[in-house]
Amino acid sequence: MKTVARAAEMLEVLAACGPGAGLSVTQVAQRGGMSKSAAFGLLQTLRHYGLVADEGEGMNRRYRLGMSLARLGDRAQAQVSLRDTARPVLRELTAATGMASRVAVPQDGQAVIVDQVDTRGGLRLDLRMGARELPHCTGIGKALLAAMPEQQARELVARTGLPRRTSRTITDEATLFSHLSDVRATGYALDDEEDADGIFCIGSVVRNHRDECVGAISITGLKLDLPGWRFRELGLQVRDFADRISHSLGHDGAAAPAAGRFPATEGP
Repeated sequence: MKTVARAAEMLEVLAACGPGAGLSVTQVAQRGGMSKSAAFGLLQTLRHYGLVADEGEGMNRRYRLGMSLARLGDRAQAQVSLRDTARPVLRELTAATGMASRVAVPQDGQAVIVDQVDTRGGLRLDLRMGARELPHCTGIGKALLAAMPEQQARELVARTGLPRRTSRTITDEATLFSHLSDVRATGYALDDEEDADGIFCIGSVVRNHRDECVGAISITGLKLDLPGWRFRELGLQVRDFADRISHSLGHDGAAAPAAGRFPATEGP
């Protein structure tokens, strides 16, 4: 176990190098806190399995991460299900807020619900699995819309329109895109009775290791007399829980660009 731990630490040392850079065996040993002979032995073993690569000879020999790690990383990502990863986090989110929570994936530019966690007892809202959420008036839909490149978002809005659902629905394109700028700034989207009277929804996007938006989560509840500060408090909670799921998918936590990226192929 100790050898495995040292090998893992060594890979982290090499991962800290910049693009195109490499480390000598002496540097690896110093940064890994081990003897030069132990570092050399581990490097040769990892090199045998393609986890480490080297170039140069003698004193000029330098080590870097091997391409087998890229292959393993792609396979690891393929084995990760957003639904399975999100499920325990949604349970915690529902327990923390007392509100139903959902996860959706982008499909044809819209949010498709793939899982949900209901509250125990109390009011049960009609949150249907597989339903498509309108992008302009739902919390989870607006979160995904805000993550799109603006041109793609405008094309989607032109295709779906801005149908009025309640008296609070945003039906003006300029107002909507100004609102989406606020969503990107805060990291969460609020549907304040815009899709159904008396109901609010707060959504935030989930990103993968490539900083691509792969879905979003949300909470839904009765508005009642909730003060404005409570919506912000809930929004930050949803954002933090979404960030936890993103971290599980390999996202490094770096700020997403204003015009986000979606995977080349979208779907559940």
